[in-house]
Amino acid sequence: MKRLDLIFSERELDAIIKALESADVPGYTVTKHATGRGPETIVSEDMEFSGLGANAHVIVFCEEEIINRIRENVKSILNYYGGVAYLSEAIEL
Repeated sequence: MKRLDLIFSERELDAIIKALESADVPGYTVTKHATGRGPETIVSEDMEFSGLGANAHVIVFCEEEIINRIRENVKSILNYYGGVAYLSEAIEL
């Protein structure tokens, strides 16, 4: 089982969800208004309130063959609009 974490501008949430759905993911978790510090910027409270600095965090648990489809679908979105994706192993308790 794999865990995929996607962090990107909240404005791109609909496009990311559409990309996940077209990859036939079994499910996902969405956290809106995720803020924090990246390597180049710090998100202030003013930016979060305006929505300009708000990010979304999407977590997907699935098998590796689905990850390959997700990669194809979300890569262009993340490359164009920005964002990160991290893949890790997940072991169910």
